Amino acid sequence: MQQYHDLLRHILDNGTWKDDRTGTGTWSCFGYQMRFDLQKGFPLLTTKKVFTKAIIHELLWFLKGSSNIDYLCQNGVSIWDDWPFAKYKNSADYKGETLKEFSKKIAEDAAFAKQWGELGPVYGVQWRSWAGANGETIDQITQLIEQIKKNPNSRRLLVNAWNVALVDQMALPPCHTMFQFYVSNGKLSCQLYQRSADVFLGVPFNIASYALLTHMVAQVCGLAVGEFVHTFGDVHLYSNHKEQALLQLSRDFRTLPTLQMNAEVNDIFGFKYEDFKILNYDPHPAIAGEVAV
Repeated sequence: MQQYHDLLRHILDNGTWKDDRTGTGTWSCFGYQMRFDLQKGFPLLTTKKVFTKAIIHELLWFLKGSSNIDYLCQNGVSIWDDWPFAKYKNSADYKGETLKEFSKKIAEDAAFAKQWGELGPVYGVQWRSWAGANGETIDQITQLIEQIKKNPNSRRLLVNAWNVALVDQMALPPCHTMFQFYVSNGKLSCQLYQRSADVFLGVPFNIASYALLTHMVAQVCGLAVGEFVHTFGDVHLYSNHKEQALLQLSRDFRTLPTLQMNAEVNDIFGFKYEDFKILNYDPHPAIAGEVAV
């Protein structure tokens, strides 16, 4: 995808060196936007292989409203494991397990998962059970679907994950903080605002995840897909990802894949992993990179 390569080059050419919370260091830019026409193919990178299983399961996990990594571990997805594992390693219960052994125990031991698999009130909790001022909980996703169906011209079709009162209780404060839908000429578009973006590891997931969500919401609302607009605050390349980024930029583009969904699903919470197929995905090999925690 040319848009993503343009972003990588923009950061390499114009980024400011900044220290960061993880101690790794980044080249950083502030303010950038990419646009993807979802009618022209599913925006999954082809210059490196992206772990589509993780993208689908993570989005389904968000929609479940969960704060525990047990569902992810049970389905072989480890992208959130580093944060609870770091906490576990600093506890008296730690017995020298590897990250892989920790993930396996989370998947198989419900009591262990309840104690050590919690991330706090992260994305799914905010999406599905935002804590209101009067002790009520607000299901933003249910409200969103209802409003798109009833009032598609509304300028209030938003979901917010940045709950100021609870940010300090989250293992990782939301990076993709708010998204808004827009209906025009029978097509549904989505714009995401991402306050902080790891361009090499995270952004490819974010693009595909919100494109997938747009397809899902469009289907249950009886609409076609329009654009996915990705707007950034601090978008950065970690110092230990520079060589990988240069390798990726040296590769040629391949044809975008297409997304096939089970057309019988008409409930946003009714989708299962088996309802999705990515067709004709022929990427270059994956490029490994270490997560900065």
